[in-house]
Formats: sequence, structure tokens, C-alpha cells
Amino acid sequence: MALSNNVIGAINFVAMLLSIPIIGAGIWLANQPDNSCVKILQWPVIILGILILVVALAGFIGGFWRIPWLLIAYLVGMLILIILLACLVVFIYMVTIRGSGHPEPSRAYMEYHLEDFSIWLQRRVRSSYKWERIKVCLSSTQICAQLNQTYTMAIDFFNSHLTPIESGCCKPPTLCGYTFVNPTNWISPINNIADPDCIQWNNDQTELCYSCNSCKAGLLANIKEEWRKADIILLITLIALICVYVIGCCAFRNAKTEDIFRKYREGYT
Repeated sequence: MALSNNVIGAINFVAMLLSIPIIGAGIWLANQPDNSCVKILQWPVIILGILILVVALAGFIGGFWRIPWLLIAYLVGMLILIILLACLVVFIYMVTIRGSGHPEPSRAYMEYHLEDFSIWLQRRVRSSYKWERIKVCLSSTQICAQLNQTYTMAIDFFNSHLTPIESGCCKPPTLCGYTFVNPTNWISPINNIADPDCIQWNNDQTELCYSCNSCKAGLLANIKEEWRKADIILLITLIALICVYVIGCCAFRNAKTEDIFRKYREGYT
């Protein structure tokens, strides 16, 4: 019984360690400029990681100090959290399965269209109230300002691989035919009706294309890339947690079996 309990305690210590990449993924998302403006996924991930840490700690204590009710609470709680983590992994995959960039002639960067993304993600940015808050947040970052320090020549800018949010928010759509002055200053559009975003462009550094649908699409494309990276971490951790949980269940069953045989030998049955 003591050996099995020690095994259960050791297994739960591993489960405690597995909460670290989940919490880390949430903190990483929270520190990304775009995700910090949208604030959708990071807190659910962080909270889920903390709950897994707490439940694993309960199992660790229950295993080493032989507290059966705490072990049962661990098994039930961890099963629920594993199911929630699996649902989160599937959810992230489903909402990020759509949406990709469109190449433009003589440009290394991509253009992004809002309708390419999942309906659920579109709803996060279509509301004027929600977008106004996000827009203010984005304009306060250095995302676009940094481009002016990096690119001074048009040819260098056109051959650059911009991030989706840089392509969507920091410049006008290519179809509009604006003339390059610097990455955030464009003049003399050739075709102002080629795209509704053409008339949204403003050389004011606090405006730029932050009101454009292309900016919303670029933001979602950035979020998609970051969520996919986080989802890989969550998936790997989920698989490891399932393995740890199965081993823990087997160890708990063996501990109960040993306890029954011990009582039988001592004449309690």
C-alpha cells in the first residue's frame, strides 16, 4: 500500500510539472501585443493550468500522506480538467482552421480578407464597440512605428515578409494603388473604389488602417498563428496528462487491491 501510494504521489508530481507548459502558454499569449488587445484565450488557458496544478497537488498530498478521499477527489477533478483541456484543444483547432493570406503581384507580403476566417473569430472583431477598444490598444503599440525604422526604400518594403497585422493595419490595401512614401505614409491612390478599405486609410499615425477590415483580418491571422502554436503545446501536454492519469488510476486500483488483501490476511473480512 505504501509503495503504491508513493507511486501515486510521484505521478501527481509529474502532473504538477505538466501544468507549467499550460500556464506558460497562457502567459506567452498574454504577452503578445495582438492577444493582449483582444484578451480571448489567455486567461482560460492560465486558469485551466492553475486548476490542473491545484488538483495535481491535492493528489500528490493524498498519495504521500495516504488520504483516500483526497485521492478520489484528485481522480474525479483531473478527469474533468482533462476533458476541459481536450475540448479547448479541439475548439482552438476548429476556430483557426480557416483563414490564410492572399498573394499580390510584386509583393512578398500577403493581403488578408476578413471573410476568410471562422464566423466565431469574425464576431470577436465585427462589433464596433469591441473593435474601438481593440483599435485604441493596437494604435498604442509600436507595431507600425517599427516599420519606419526598418524600411526606408519602397523596394525593400515590397520585398519584406510582413506579419499579418503589419500588412493589414500599417498600410493601405495594394489594390488601392497608393504611392509609397514610407511604410506608414502613402499618397495619391489610383483606384479608391477597388476596396472599401481604400477610403479608410489615413496617414495620421494613430489612424492608419486601424479602421479597415484588412486590419481586422490581419489581427485574426496573427491570432490564428499564435493560437496554433499554443494549441500544439496544449495537445502535447494533454497527451502526457492522459498517460499520467491512466497510470495514476492503475496505481490507485493496485493500492486498493493491496489494502483488501492486507485486511483479508489480518482477518477483517
